[in-house]
Amino acid sequence: MVFLLWDMKSGIIIIDKEKGFTSFDVIAKLRGILQTRKLGHTGTLDPDATGVLPVCIGKATKVCDLLTDMSKTYETVLLLGQKTDTQDISGQVLARSDVTVSEDVVRSAIMNMVGKQLQTPPMYSAKKIDGRKLYDLAREGQEVYREPVPIEVFSIEILWMELPRVAMRISCSKGTYIRTICHDIGEQLGCFGCMEALRRTQVGPFCVSDALSLSHVEELMQAHTVEAHIQSIDSLFMEYDRVDALATANKPLENGNKLTLADVEGAPKTDAVRMYHSDGRFAGIYQKTTQGYTLRKNFLE
Repeated sequence: MVFLLWDMKSGIIIIDKEKGFTSFDVIAKLRGILQTRKLGHTGTLDPDATGVLPVCIGKATKVCDLLTDMSKTYETVLLLGQKTDTQDISGQVLARSDVTVSEDVVRSAIMNMVGKQLQTPPMYSAKKIDGRKLYDLAREGQEVYREPVPIEVFSIEILWMELPRVAMRISCSKGTYIRTICHDIGEQLGCFGCMEALRRTQVGPFCVSDALSLSHVEELMQAHTVEAHIQSIDSLFMEYDRVDALATANKPLENGNKLTLADVEGAPKTDAVRMYHSDGRFAGIYQKTTQGYTLRKNFLE
């Protein structure tokens, strides 16, 4: 008997993406392994990068954009003394330089990258200009103006330093290009720099310790135990207080209607709440008002 995932709960499975795969490759392989088509990934990882790639299943595809917008943590290796067209080690080398700066100067330049800033997206990226992806233009030899975008680097931890290489752990906002940070550090030091390695270790609440390789997912699927590794949709919303609908409110809840204060149990302190059906199923995110609760996003199955 084939074990079909569409008979299972919706949710989020955390993949540890291997080097050489695109994010779309992962989705294509998972569709074959899980025997379902309703999947969505939550932000791309370059083929050379590895690490956390949350994949949404079923109704969880509604939160793909939310996961894409969450903060992320990476571990990267900066190689000083080299500039490439892609800002990482895979690109064509444009310039080389001796690295004569001291570790203290390097450390200072790295810490200067912490905080809010404007970052110019690299030409070799999936960002679109006038409907065309930048990397397509770059492969044609074109370089176009890219509007700098606001990002925030929350923290940088230097893991080790053996110049010309520096390993760092970087926590940052959505839309941050780690290879551009490596490039910019090199420019600041006057000796060039590019990214030599990249591993994403966290996306929002999901850590690399939660992640599974594709081969492991396949083994779990064959053993009919993969469902135990699917994260529930409501795990994304634990910062919101929980509210449970009374049995008498199940019908309006199922229809996505507003609920009154008397329709639920709980005294939430947050303005947004996790609403649950009286049978315990996660129903969705509701907005608390003085009159009751209004649906923001429905996840009831």
